[in-house]
Amino acid sequence: MVQQRSLQPMQLERKTARYIAQKRLLTPGDQVLVALSGGADSVALLCVLQTLGYRCEAAHCNFHLRGAESDRDEAFVRDLCQKRKVPLHLSHFDTQEEAARRHISIEMAARDLRYRWFEEMRLEVDAQAIAVAHHRDDSAETFLLNLLRGTGINGLQGIKPRNGHIVRPLLCADRQDIMDYLDGIGQSFVTDSTNLEDEYLRNKIRLHLLPLMQQIAPAAKSNILRTASHLADASLFYRQAVDESIRRILREEGGSIDIPALLQEPAPATLLFEILYPLGFNESQTEDIYQSLQGQSGKNFQAGTWRVLKDRDKLLLTQDTTPVPPELDIHTCPYTPGFAIPRGRDTACFDADKLTAPLSLRLWQKGDTFVPFGMKGKKKVSDYLTDRKIPLTQKERQWVLCCGQDIIWLVGERSDNRFRVDENTRQITLVRIK
Repeated sequence: MVQQRSLQPMQLERKTARYIAQKRLLTPGDQVLVALSGGADSVALLCVLQTLGYRCEAAHCNFHLRGAESDRDEAFVRDLCQKRKVPLHLSHFDTQEEAARRHISIEMAARDLRYRWFEEMRLEVDAQAIAVAHHRDDSAETFLLNLLRGTGINGLQGIKPRNGHIVRPLLCADRQDIMDYLDGIGQSFVTDSTNLEDEYLRNKIRLHLLPLMQQIAPAAKSNILRTASHLADASLFYRQAVDESIRRILREEGGSIDIPALLQEPAPATLLFEILYPLGFNESQTEDIYQSLQGQSGKNFQAGTWRVLKDRDKLLLTQDTTPVPPELDIHTCPYTPGFAIPRGRDTACFDADKLTAPLSLRLWQKGDTFVPFGMKGKKKVSDYLTDRKIPLTQKERQWVLCCGQDIIWLVGERSDNRFRVDENTRQITLVRIK
């Protein structure tokens, strides 16, 4: 029994060293920033990497979500790093305020804050990688989590060993391997009490679903991970086919999807999901968008800052930003017989004496009307833009120059006939887009 305990630490260290070499996660002597929470997994990761000879620094986040327990974790990490002579970097976050400000979950806010800061610290300490302590059980849980939520093939690959500068050296180990390792070297750790609660879906999977699956089929976890590995290989071929299809249907440098071309693809609904899911659209929204393809123009779908607009035979992809008003150069001068009125859409010319109120610039509004140059009757701005086949995204950003309550120019489009230069004009006001 004593011999088995003494061999256990070496077994995990050797297994991790082989995995690092196989997946090319690190090279000997690398500077590594270790994400250290104080829990069993991250403590084991730090100990293993130090033993294997990597130059380690630690990064700890205090999210202030668990009161005294959060401070306890920070104190433990400080003590551990002092004993192991590991430089420690600490950051405190107001996670609840961040979540409220961005209208996202506490869990998502903590994740974003954590990884953004890790990358800042990696650059600051000139580390080659950020090591996080995900292991095989985490990967199996992620597979099931994504399966229950609904996902494409990319969500069923488990956790990847590398994502940019983030590496996961312990994906070769089980949770039990880690506990045995810490027991073997006599190393303590702290326990996050929320991991023992089943309020979150991941915890329900960890505490109930996965153990039940293994009770029914002892090889359940291994089979899940093997399936995830097969899907990771299959996704390479899948991704290649998807990318080729996307190139066939995207137009205007990725700003729109050609609907007839999309419907000619072998699996148009799946292809649409692959395009829109990375932008934040979920499966239900993507299905609604797909159902709208045969409908009328004008349907609008939103996910975060991204929007999809159904416009005739296109789906327009836009990211909402605050419309920036055009800069206008306005000056008035005498009108002489030899004056040539500019004809370009970036310039408008008016009879200055007809402009009896201050000029102002705004976005057009529903119900706006004007008298298009060369016509006598009023026309709705919306009808004019539709007749001109202006894309919906451009229509929403159409500025109008007004004289009091009257529109005198659809900027960059057409001026109002009521303010035109005529035989009685003595001075003109020239407006040009800078």
